[in-house]
Amino acid sequence: MNQQEFLNKITIELKISKNSEYTIRNYLRANKSLLEFSHKDPNQITEDDVKSYIAENLSDKASTSIILFLAAIKYAYQNILKNDLTVSIKRPRRERKMPVVLTKEEIKQLLNSIETAKSKLMVSFMYASGMRVSEITNLKTNQLDFEENIGHVRQGKGRKDRIFNIPKFLASKLKKQVQHQEENYQEYLFPGLKGKMSERNLQKIVKSSAQKAGLKKDVHCHTLRHSFATHLLENGTDIRMIQELLGHASLSTTELYTHVSAEQIKKIKSPIDMLN
Repeated sequence: MNQQEFLNKITIELKISKNSEYTIRNYLRANKSLLEFSHKDPNQITEDDVKSYIAENLSDKASTSIILFLAAIKYAYQNILKNDLTVSIKRPRRERKMPVVLTKEEIKQLLNSIETAKSKLMVSFMYASGMRVSEITNLKTNQLDFEENIGHVRQGKGRKDRIFNIPKFLASKLKKQVQHQEENYQEYLFPGLKGKMSERNLQKIVKSSAQKAGLKKDVHCHTLRHSFATHLLENGTDIRMIQELLGHASLSTTELYTHVSAEQIKKIKSPIDMLN
């Protein structure tokens, strides 16, 4: 099997497994880089080749980069060649970084900087629901139930289904969007050139809007998800309910996303202040 055949097979496997465009792109990039580095065909790649690539290209990167690279290689070789080259390679400990979160005022600034109604609706809905970018782009008109005021995420991350509340503030605009799409025989809520809006385009909209708003933070689609969870926590929502809304299998994942915010810290009184 040559390199191109191997990469094509990886693409097919990832699409069948309903992986996001982001995952497909990154897994292909990792495997292509390893093949180009080793100058070998896929069935000639060894564990030593994988280790050499990491040593020369990823040793000075964050541990997350190494973990993601190994996940991509493991997926490809285990599924295509039935051989896990990474089984004996020790994974670095994942660094726990505080997620980037926007304040409520920064969210307003971001939304006010968006000019087109469709883009503003998408970004508002992403923040209001806490959905992943892939879940927003894959959302179909028949997944919104305006009578019950809920929506359904089908086959989200980990292939799990879950429900979300349709925010009252956006309900009428979302209903109009659904009607518009159905009148034009479009199944996806937010259309694009290939039927649905691409994840990359939605990322560009968020990034450019943040820059236009003058936000100094590194803002991307997942920042809205972090902000959704943090703001719910600040408002007193139970963390287990937030876990359900985010679709996390483990509560520990939610605890990382919903870190103690600056707003909460500001509300804490020092013991010495209580003496007076």
